[in-house]
Amino acid sequence: MEKNTSPHAHNLAIMAATKPALAYDGGDFEAWQNKARAKLKELLGFDKFESCDPDFELESESQDENMYEYRFSFQSEEGYYSLCHFCVPKGKEGPIPLVVCLQGHSMGMHVSFNRAIFPGEEVGTSEVRGDFALQAIRNGYCALTVEQRNFGQRGGTAQGTNCYNSSLAALLMGRTTIGERAWDVMRALDMVFENFTQADPEKIGIMGNSGGGTTTFYTACLDERIKLAMPSCAVCTYEKSIAPIRHCSCNHVPHIREFFEMGDLTGLIAPRKLLIVAGDEDDIFPIDGVEESFEVAKKLYQAAGVPENCKLVVGQGGHRFYPNEAWPVFNQMF
Repeated sequence: MEKNTSPHAHNLAIMAATKPALAYDGGDFEAWQNKARAKLKELLGFDKFESCDPDFELESESQDENMYEYRFSFQSEEGYYSLCHFCVPKGKEGPIPLVVCLQGHSMGMHVSFNRAIFPGEEVGTSEVRGDFALQAIRNGYCALTVEQRNFGQRGGTAQGTNCYNSSLAALLMGRTTIGERAWDVMRALDMVFENFTQADPEKIGIMGNSGGGTTTFYTACLDERIKLAMPSCAVCTYEKSIAPIRHCSCNHVPHIREFFEMGDLTGLIAPRKLLIVAGDEDDIFPIDGVEESFEVAKKLYQAAGVPENCKLVVGQGGHRFYPNEAWPVFNQMF
């Protein structure tokens, strides 16, 4: 046998030989979900997060020809304040379905409105910048943006995101950036329904690309209020994406591959709806790993009795969102 002198190759070989301990293998599906969801919360560090006095502040109100916009902040956990925008389309009667819109590794949530706030920053097209909130409004939904930790006005810089130090410091304390971001989204939903009346609490969707797609996915796994999740360029096997390819430190969850492959976690969203979006030339979430995860998802949705609630949309191109392909399917499913 050839001696392996590469530590990375050695760890990948260990991973390939390891069967995820909590992959669904038949039996009582709901019992498996309860056990798997509890383990996922543990892995993400949810035992470290506690609700507190939100100290909610409506910072500003504005409107344009298409929407009413409310900027607010709140205390997500003791000592940390999250920043959000809640937007309501004009001309729609309530209650209106709500879509949480999450940016990936970009300048921040203002990109969802195709705005520039940093010196030298430029606006651009929806395909390049990802104006997700405006897309949601155009499709007739309320939109909620959350400034994710280490992005934009919550730890980002004029050059982009700044995840490295915060993510590694979190790991030293049994926390994860993914867990922090999912927690903030869940608390932001609480704030919307406690302080505004326009959105429908029974019809909540969530979407995002890349890092936003990652938060979309894990939040939907944990928060059963979410009825439809649309993660873009994020759902792929750990073996073919996060493990072998250089990714931001915020993508890593200690021990997770011992218990799950990413496709296994789609079963925590079932029977609620899941629309996976991918690019056929995405070089950091390779399409073969996406399709492998989707095959697992189809089996899990079949076990949940709702195979029609899980779909995959593949755009022709790289690592970006595909609005023309994705929104029509989203609207049909929602």
